[in-house]
Amino acid sequence: MSRIGKKKIALPTNVSISIDNDSITIKGKYGDLTKSIPSGLFLVEENQSDMTSFLSVKRINDLKKTRSYHGLMRALIQNMILGVTGEFSKTLVAEGVGYKFQREENNLVLNVGYSHPIRLAIPNDLAVKVETPTRLLIKGIDKERVGFFAAEVRKLRPPEPYKGKGFLYEGEKVLRKAGKTGK
Repeated sequence: MSRIGKKKIALPTNVSISIDNDSITIKGKYGDLTKSIPSGLFLVEENQSDMTSFLSVKRINDLKKTRSYHGLMRALIQNMILGVTGEFSKTLVAEGVGYKFQREENNLVLNVGYSHPIRLAIPNDLAVKVETPTRLLIKGIDKERVGFFAAEVRKLRPPEPYKGKGFLYEGEKVLRKAGKTGK
């Protein structure tokens, strides 16, 4: 049995959950998220007392596909609950001379050493804030969407190991390499 999948999910009081046959919708302070439930899994809501209620992910059978989705679905639902009660965020830092972030209306403009600035459209469900020209904050309720957009920005200039230039996640350490030695 999946160690993650068999854990119960505690439901906060300010979160409402509606379970249909093949989907779950979670509504909270910051918005609502919907996710489809794979076949072979079902959800059980348990009320232990007036204040606490739990959600469990159960399997119908022991097929390999069902077992593989068991822990994954539990983790996804937990992240949905965390997202609607408190948003997820990622911070990117631009390291390098002339590297900077700018925001123009619904676009993110990046100067990363090319002959032209790069424009990325900001998704509607994410909040992107340029804290300083070298710091970018991405916030949203869906952890997957926040991480995906941060990865899209980062892939334009990943950190390189010789000078340490590029877009880094906040707190990330780049393993530096020694350059060539001259004779």
